Amino acid sequence: MIERLTVRAHLEASAVLAEGDLAIDATAGNGHDTVFLAARVGESGRVLAFDIQAAAIASARSRVEAAGFGGRVRFFEMSHAKMAEHSAPGSVAAILFNLGYLPGGDHRLITRAEETLHALDAALALLKPGGLLSIVCYPGHPGGDAEGEAVIAWACRLPPPFIMEIERRSDTSKSSPFLVLIRRE
Repeated sequence: MIERLTVRAHLEASAVLAEGDLAIDATAGNGHDTVFLAARVGESGRVLAFDIQAAAIASARSRVEAAGFGGRVRFFEMSHAKMAEHSAPGSVAAILFNLGYLPGGDHRLITRAEETLHALDAALALLKPGGLLSIVCYPGHPGGDAEGEAVIAWACRLPPPFIMEIERRSDTSKSSPFLVLIRRE
């Protein structure tokens, strides 16, 4: 299920990303989304990658450099809520979030609803027309359920020009991951 959600997020982002675009990995983690975004924006594009954990930044940077995309990515060891300080409004084609904790890291260090909601507000302002905001939520860990509910409530209040879609499998438990996609018309 998790792989399916991230694959779907990548497919949706692929549809809006082009050579030369600016993209943001709001939760760099181990760098999988960062590498995906760097490949999609091409040599003339750029990716901004945020994470509060030095271990995540190191892991993501290593993965990006191994893929040969080091010159396309700028890393920020800081909260994703500060992304607006590093990009102009209406300039970003795609922003990806994978909430929760760093796989292989300290599971006590998690994204938190209040900070995530600030980051999502910043992300909306940065999206250019036709842009995509993708949020994979993981309610199966302590604090993840409240964060997932907060993300859904936030997304349900979005006015036009934003369109929201939630992908959740009907045969899974309430603690199963789900995907929220926000498109800017």
